[in-house]
Amino acid sequence: MQNNMIDISQSEEVLTIIQQALIEDVGNGDHSSLSCIDKNKRAVAKLIFKDNGIAAGLSIAYTVLKLNDPTCNITKIMKDGDVVKFGDIGFEVEGNAQALLKSERLLLNIMQRLSGIASITHQVVSLIKNTKARILDTRKTTPNLRILEKWAVTVGGGFNHRIGLYDMIMLKDNHVDVAGGIVPAITKAKQYLLDNNLSLPIEIETRSIEEVKLALTQLPIKRIMLDNFTPEKTLEAVILIDNKCETESSGGITMKNILEYAVTGVNFISLGMLTHSVKSLDISFKIKL
Repeated sequence: MQNNMIDISQSEEVLTIIQQALIEDVGNGDHSSLSCIDKNKRAVAKLIFKDNGIAAGLSIAYTVLKLNDPTCNITKIMKDGDVVKFGDIGFEVEGNAQALLKSERLLLNIMQRLSGIASITHQVVSLIKNTKARILDTRKTTPNLRILEKWAVTVGGGFNHRIGLYDMIMLKDNHVDVAGGIVPAITKAKQYLLDNNLSLPIEIETRSIEEVKLALTQLPIKRIMLDNFTPEKTLEAVILIDNKCETESSGGITMKNILEYAVTGVNFISLGMLTHSVKSLDISFKIKL
């Protein structure tokens, strides 16, 4: 299942996210546990999947547990990217009971969200598996959680688009309109890169075949986005572009029609739904003595 997936669980950015989330949740103490559970009590817990899908976030759950209890012992049963079904056990952990309870909500919130993203991505990737098109995410992510959500897309078999505003020049419809059109937008972007000694890919969003033709007069550029094109118009544009640069379809694409776009020969299909409206996977964390 893993595609371009890497382990981010120990990255500084992810550790910061976890630490801030613990501060948000725990505050000055988990008084529910502190009030009724002995500080030296130890317990065992299991992570149980209650939905079918793709597991994502197990490695991050381990980091949460270890931050709260460095002495805990984790038995890893499944790994990120595994296909899971109702009743599967992701891992077992033995450790301080107070620490397990303090970890429960955060690790579940992370795993449920990320597993939902990985699962829907996997479904979409499976629909177009016999085409050359690759599935991309977007910047439609939860603020401050982008690294986690984009990672979950890769766990499901998708690929990351730009991470933020800083790693690509992506000239969308508003940029084009404010700049005065396709040609001046690209011309100014290329000059900006030269003036600032930057090396960034340029992608231009187009809304019609006429705009595609204008973009082709400004090669080389990295990619032309075909925004809200029909499958028929997408095919026309792909033939016109003729591999002179990469192509990307976006807008109006659903599970029902994605194969129609993929078979046109487009290189990439970007989908905001992978992260902005995903259903979380049902997962539980059960503690026993």
